[in-house]
Amino acid sequence: MKKSWSVITMFLVVALLLSACSEGKAGAKDAKVDDVIKIAWYPNESGTDMKSSRDEIGRVIEEATGKKVEHQLTTDYAIAIETLINNNADLAFMGAQGYIEAKNGNDAIQPLVVPTGKSGTLEDALYHSWLAVNEDAQDDFKVNGEFSLDTIEQKSMSFVSNSSTSGFVVPSSSIIGHYAKKSGFEDLVAEDLMEGGPLFSQVLFGNSHQGSAVNLLSNNSEIAAFCDTCVGNYVEVVEGEENKVGSVYKVKNDAAEPFNTVTGKEFVLMSVTPVLNAPFAANLDALGQEDYDTLLELFTSEEVANNEKIFVPKESGEPGLFFKTENERFAKVEDTWFNPIRELAN
Repeated sequence: MKKSWSVITMFLVVALLLSACSEGKAGAKDAKVDDVIKIAWYPNESGTDMKSSRDEIGRVIEEATGKKVEHQLTTDYAIAIETLINNNADLAFMGAQGYIEAKNGNDAIQPLVVPTGKSGTLEDALYHSWLAVNEDAQDDFKVNGEFSLDTIEQKSMSFVSNSSTSGFVVPSSSIIGHYAKKSGFEDLVAEDLMEGGPLFSQVLFGNSHQGSAVNLLSNNSEIAAFCDTCVGNYVEVVEGEENKVGSVYKVKNDAAEPFNTVTGKEFVLMSVTPVLNAPFAANLDALGQEDYDTLLELFTSEEVANNEKIFVPKESGEPGLFFKTENERFAKVEDTWFNPIRELAN
């Protein structure tokens, strides 16, 4: 790590200690359990095409708790994370990295559940981080006919947010791991990938997975990082298999915003990396232990697992936050489950 990380760490420790003397917790104000359950949503899940899924989740929560649900839609990862840290939300659906950042900011934040894989367990509770390039430019990213990270030097890059697990932390870790072996890049760190400089000619942030994908398809960037689940409602495989390097995806002709401006465009996967599924996280100070326990029982119930408005049948072609292909459901998860992502970020 560069010396700058040590300086930043020291500053944060001092800031935390000083604020602890006056507030007891950095960045958090006094929480109060009330009759409203506020859910913060990342930009990826804040679109109008996700409204039916959000509304159904809100409906079952209201029915189980007897409290009103308010949905807090955001346009920025940091806003959603800070909203949960500062006791202005009771719940948030967030990536593993966002949860880790929130937990670091307020120890009252605990994971509730994550969606499982096809098995109905945590064993395959994974989605996929992609690095993608435009279909007609794919040969520019190959060496001897195979995709290679060697080709991304001095190209323009789009990430999602530096708080995004699959849209920054995972792909940046892979890129750094690859380039650290090369002369001149031995000291490359995540900070270096946040702007044009030692590796990329230019770096953009899409602020959502959809936005990052559109940056690529609009030719604002030559490479983009985004995940399969966040763009699944808008694209379809036209060559190859899902989540396989070299597979070609096409934006559907009836794709909703923001993909309505790039319908018919095609991209190719040059890198595919499995990632731990995203959790619903709760602020126990704001939500309260009683409602936390109620929601844990609700989310892990057969009622929710079989609710087709929450776990939308994949073959239906309807948009949704979560899909059912076999035995997908929500499962309880512990904080330690996210340690592999913590290790990547260190």
